[in-house]
Amino acid sequence: MINWNRRVAVVGVGQTYHRTRRPDVNQLEMINEAVRAALEDAQLTPKDIDANVVGNMELFEGIYEPDMWQVDGYGGYLTSGIRMTTGGTTGGMLCNSAVNLAASGLYDVVLAMGFEKQDEGDTTAGITNMADPLWGKWFQTGAVSGGAAGGGGGGPGGRSVQDMELLAAKLRVQLSENAARNPYAHLRQKLTVEDVMNSPYLVVPIRRLHMCPQSCGACCVIFAAEEKAKKITNKPVWVKDHVTVHRGSFGGGIPGAGGVAAESTMRYAARRLYERNGITDTLKQIDLFEMYDPNVWWHMAWMADFLLLPPGENHNMIERGDTAIDGVFPINASGGVVSTNPIGATGMIRLAEAALQIRGDAGEHQVTNKEVKTAIASSFGGSLWTILQLLSKSPD
Repeated sequence: MINWNRRVAVVGVGQTYHRTRRPDVNQLEMINEAVRAALEDAQLTPKDIDANVVGNMELFEGIYEPDMWQVDGYGGYLTSGIRMTTGGTTGGMLCNSAVNLAASGLYDVVLAMGFEKQDEGDTTAGITNMADPLWGKWFQTGAVSGGAAGGGGGGPGGRSVQDMELLAAKLRVQLSENAARNPYAHLRQKLTVEDVMNSPYLVVPIRRLHMCPQSCGACCVIFAAEEKAKKITNKPVWVKDHVTVHRGSFGGGIPGAGGVAAESTMRYAARRLYERNGITDTLKQIDLFEMYDPNVWWHMAWMADFLLLPPGENHNMIERGDTAIDGVFPINASGGVVSTNPIGATGMIRLAEAALQIRGDAGEHQVTNKEVKTAIASSFGGSLWTILQLLSKSPD
C-alpha cells in the first residue's frame, strides 16, 4: 500500500444516464445531474465540499476552460478547485488527484467530476488531427489501432483468425448482457453472436460492434479522508493504491533493465501495484475488475497484462465464461467502455462502478455469486497512458 498521510475512501457516487445525444440539457445542466446524484448518495451539500477536481476532453467540444462557465453545475463557486485533462485517462486522473488532495491533509472532502457532451463537438475530428495524416495514419484511428487485433497474452496462442473472431463476438455478447442490466449504460441492447459477426468491418478483423460508442454523460465521485469518511457513510470504499504509467505518443512498452524485454504500460502498472500491496495471485486476491476497454480485442489483450496471466489463459477464461457477471472473475459487470464512453468521465465510471460493487449497491448488475471485497479499475489514453487503482472494503 502507498504511504499516504491519511487513508481515503469513496463516500458518494453519481452518474447520468448515458446517451448518444442529450439535446434536453446543456453541459452545465448535464454535469449537475451527476453531481446532485453523488451529493444525495453521500447525504452532503455543496457547502460540505472542500475542493473540486473537474475535467473533460475539451478538445472534442472545442470549449476552452469549460469549468469557468460550468461552475454552478458542479457547485464550485468560491471553492478551491483544479481542472485537468489527460485525454482518455481524464476520469481516472481526476480520481487519483482527488485522492491525493484528501490524503495530503489539504482538504477533507474532495469532489471529482468528469464529463463529455459529444453531441456538441466532433470527437472523430479531434482524434484524427492528433497525428500527421501520412506518417501517423496508423495512429490516427485512436482506439481502432492495428495492435488491437493481436489478442494479447503472447498472441492468439495457436488459435485461428476465425476462432479469435468468434471469441471476440462471444465477449461482446457477454458485455452486452451486462450493459442490458445497467440502467445508466449507453448501449443496452442484448446482442447475439450473429449480430456481432454480421457487423461491418472497420479495420480487419475489427468490426463496428467490437468498438465503443460516442456517449454523452457525466460521472461524479466524492472522496473523504478517513475521519470524515466514517462519519459520512457506513459503507466507505477505501482507495488502497493507484499507479500511473505512460510513454511518448508513439512509444512501445516500458524498457526492461539488464536486457529484459520491454513490457506494456498495463503490465508494468499492474506489476508495480501488486508488488506494493502483496498481491501474488490476482484471480484469488482480487474479486472484480472494471477495465477501460475501448474495444473487445484490447479487452482480451489487456486481461493478460493486467492480471499477469500466462499466454492464452485470457482467451480460455472468456471461453469458459469466467469473466461473465456470474463467473469466477467478473470483468466489466457494468458493460464496460464498449457499452458506454463519455470520454472525460469514462475512467471515473470504472472506479465508480467498482466502488458500487464493493458496497453492494450496483443494482441489477450487482455481482451476486460472491461478496466483492477487493476490486481494481483502470483507465487508458493516448501516449499509452495507463492508470490502475486498487479498492477495498477494508481500510487495512
